[in-house]
Amino acid sequence: MTDNSDFIRIRIGSLIPNQATTFDLFVSIADRKVLYLHAGEALGMEKIQNLESKGADSFYIKSEDRQAFKDYIHEKLNSDQLDAKQKAFILKESSFHLVEELFEKPDIDEALKESKEIIQDFVSFVDEEPEGVAHLIGLSSHDFYTYNHSLDVSIYGIGLAKIIGFSGEELVEMGRGGIFHDIGKRKVDPAIICKKGPLDDTEWAQMQKHPQWGLEILSEHDVSDAVIAACFEHHENFMGNGYPQGLDGEDIHPFGRIIAIVDCYDAMTTKRSYNEPMQPLEAMEFMKSKLSGKFDPDFLNAMYSILFQLGKVS
Repeated sequence: MTDNSDFIRIRIGSLIPNQATTFDLFVSIADRKVLYLHAGEALGMEKIQNLESKGADSFYIKSEDRQAFKDYIHEKLNSDQLDAKQKAFILKESSFHLVEELFEKPDIDEALKESKEIIQDFVSFVDEEPEGVAHLIGLSSHDFYTYNHSLDVSIYGIGLAKIIGFSGEELVEMGRGGIFHDIGKRKVDPAIICKKGPLDDTEWAQMQKHPQWGLEILSEHDVSDAVIAACFEHHENFMGNGYPQGLDGEDIHPFGRIIAIVDCYDAMTTKRSYNEPMQPLEAMEFMKSKLSGKFDPDFLNAMYSILFQLGKVS
């Protein structure tokens, strides 16, 4: 046995069955890390299914093996043995723990730096795989958990931005804007973040400060104006009655307009403790009919077209 210091959690789904790892795998038993598989050994499908049947979804690796894990993932993403759908699954599964780390890091500079590498993997994937966006969006977790939501918003944002016409480094910045759009919630009372039900007026007033707090956090670091806009302006709306500035129309940065749409869509289609998620068609129809004035109409139509092409709406 070993203690709990210096371990990183990874999801089981990020590992390829019957292929040797380059790092030791540990499981957590009674809050202790126990060696489960040595580096160089393969994890069989039967073992994976047995673990999943018991509700396990994660392994742990030593922090010192972080780069070995990242190299392992990159090797699989460049492999000819896996199809685009399998690669999308591995890419997203392997990114969950990295995004979780970003939110837990006290060092914002380090988190911002590492986010670029994560998002670059997604942008490279959608550039190289014609159906990459479709496969990634099809893997939406439908679970409103901070890390899941931020990753889903980032992926949706990349997909929508690509359809609109952004490319290259712009897509990387879009993805980072999605990851960090809610970073201001670091300063919101955790009891409010975790509340199971609607917020009262006092709680809502504090929650509405998170774009301003996000601006304050990001402005202290080397971040592009576009990433800052995704954070600061994603609760503005086209009619001009959003917050915190009351901007309207094209005075809202394109990244703010994109995140406004995908943030709302993801929130409406993911399960929360106090309501059931809408189906994609139901959510898009609601956004187009009841909330259309809130969003850039061209961007909203582009979002609808993405989901239509993916068979999410018809």
